Amino acid sequence: MRILMLGWEFPPFISGGLGTACYGLTKAMDQLGMEVVFVLPAMVESKYATHVKLLTPSSHRSATSFKFSELKNVRFHAISSALQPYSTPDVYRQRIEESLRQKQKMRGGNVSSASQLMAPIDYSGNMYAEVHRYAAVVAELAANEEFDIVHAHDWMTYPAGIAVAAISEKPLIVHVHSTEFDRSGENVNQTIYDIEREGMERASKVIAVSYFTRSIIIGRYGISGEKVEVVHNGVERNDNNDWSLAETGIDKDEKIVLFLGRITMQKGPEYFLQAAKKVLEVMDNVKFVMAGSGDLMHRAIEMAAELGIGHKVLFTGFLRGEDVQKIYKMADLYVMPSVSEPFGIAPLEALNNDVPVIISKQSGVSEVLIHALKVDFWDVNEIANKIIAVLKYPPLQETLANHGNVEVRKLQWKDSAAKCVKIYEQTLVAV
Repeated sequence: MRILMLGWEFPPFISGGLGTACYGLTKAMDQLGMEVVFVLPAMVESKYATHVKLLTPSSHRSATSFKFSELKNVRFHAISSALQPYSTPDVYRQRIEESLRQKQKMRGGNVSSASQLMAPIDYSGNMYAEVHRYAAVVAELAANEEFDIVHAHDWMTYPAGIAVAAISEKPLIVHVHSTEFDRSGENVNQTIYDIEREGMERASKVIAVSYFTRSIIIGRYGISGEKVEVVHNGVERNDNNDWSLAETGIDKDEKIVLFLGRITMQKGPEYFLQAAKKVLEVMDNVKFVMAGSGDLMHRAIEMAAELGIGHKVLFTGFLRGEDVQKIYKMADLYVMPSVSEPFGIAPLEALNNDVPVIISKQSGVSEVLIHALKVDFWDVNEIANKIIAVLKYPPLQETLANHGNVEVRKLQWKDSAAKCVKIYEQTLVAV
């Protein structure tokens, strides 16, 4: 079977869980013998492509083909783009904040808080134009490819998937890793919502990463439940225990509580900091590490200072590759207080590195993890109580880590890929 797969990010460019999921799923499909052509809206530069074998450029001037040496049945087209991978509105909002701050500094004015800068912004000048340009180039590339089915990941590739499916008369599968309601709450961007809904309506099948997401797709987008299948994410097994502590300002006897993810409304950074304040009222030998970037990063820094815990909170910025593994190895506990999390791969990665986790009940990953402490994202008292319990009682920490590690070993990408392939087969039979 040949699959034309459309995504917005892939290693070595990863900005979030979408890239991790696309890599894990594609690698597993390769091992199952599926032939995959993966199209990306980014030019992979050779300095980043240490594990990528570059092939002859395609006939289209704005696309380059390349191949990962470990993926035998997968080819890639990288379409040159002015956008970085996974350029969602929160990424643009962060860039605009930075630009405004720089201008204010140059003018000698006061720097506004992040919340003041978060007025509605029109992103159509860049992002939407690139999404539709990507769709046009993909449609042209698809004319020279043989495939049986189209698999589009998240809203930015849905217009391309719709176009290719219409031209080729091949079935379209859309894979929902996140919805606009997850990213924006009730203040949805209508244009993005409309693209998401059209993609789901035009698709032969919709794959949701959790039952939590499936309920949103049915309830908020009006999609028939018979059309929506759930395929949980997996995790790459990590057996590398080589790591070293960098000069972080953390004492060896201090406990480390980790937040790793985009610092956006969706991920609940303010609840993490409010809980941190309560923990530090009881325990002093704790440092809280916020690893990631996002439109609320500056607000989070300001909030830590306002709460009087700035000296106890470290902000690393965005991490990738070995730095992610190092930060997991340093952590005593991982906390994910997401307001609305379709799945959440980071808790699996934490448990994969023997780090116990506290996760919000408002997450898809809570459906597949038993040995995790679960909380309502808004209940900062309960979050704080559970953090204190894990840090103060080593047997609890060890039990959660050990049993959780065994649990995540069962969540394999090959099972996720096999479920996707079954959906492909059922869809092709029904056509």
